[in-house]
Amino acid sequence: MPSPHVLLTREEGYAIVRLNRPEVLNALNAALMENLVESLEELDRDPKIRCIILTGNEEAFAAGADIAEMARATTVEMVMRDQFSLWDRIRNIKSPLVAAVSGFALGGGCELAMTCDIILSAETARFGQPEINIGVIPGAGGTQRLTRAVGKARAMEMVLTGRMITAEEALRMGLINRIVPVESLLDEAQTLAKEIASKPPLAVRLAKEAILKSMDGSLEAGLEFERKNFYMLFATEDQKEGMKAFTEKRKAEWRGR
Repeated sequence: MPSPHVLLTREEGYAIVRLNRPEVLNALNAALMENLVESLEELDRDPKIRCIILTGNEEAFAAGADIAEMARATTVEMVMRDQFSLWDRIRNIKSPLVAAVSGFALGGGCELAMTCDIILSAETARFGQPEINIGVIPGAGGTQRLTRAVGKARAMEMVLTGRMITAEEALRMGLINRIVPVESLLDEAQTLAKEIASKPPLAVRLAKEAILKSMDGSLEAGLEFERKNFYMLFATEDQKEGMKAFTEKRKAEWRGR
């Protein structure tokens, strides 16, 4: 069922998913997360959708988890709630995810941006993992993805102090791809999504899978996985069409099979 907290727009080749709890800076409560994951999985099953943009509003991408839902919870209640299983489902989305971030991306909001494959940022964006200020630590991947993105020293400083960083700092650290004017953020994200959607979809999905695999283990294991996916693409019609079109000096027509 449609959710008032997650707005979904389908375009040709891509979709836009917008977090829509502006009254609480898009705080990530259980209902929003459940509907977000369901929306992403629905789009991921649609062969017409080849890239997904995830965004919020000008004031906030997402300012963090909804603390009111967790403030009085016990350890047993948090374990039984198993809220992070939803984040595992986002990690399993095969379509490329582009985050378009404006305003606050804090705590769970920063973690949500980091689950995406590419992050475009408005100059107004502020990133951070401030969980230390409420007596906990990042729990949706913040200590792991942030360290992989910016390195141990910078991740330590951000997590242990809870300090927000600007878009310019995030770019220098390697956390985001680029900064664009806030008024053209969504246009830039759509341009990028259209470009990705114009590529052979099976190759795009396997490329994403191989890049993510590189973050999980040794170089040797990553190279083995990459080669497997490379060879697998030679069983697709798109590979035959792409190489034939190249030799015939024409534009390829991708079929996604």
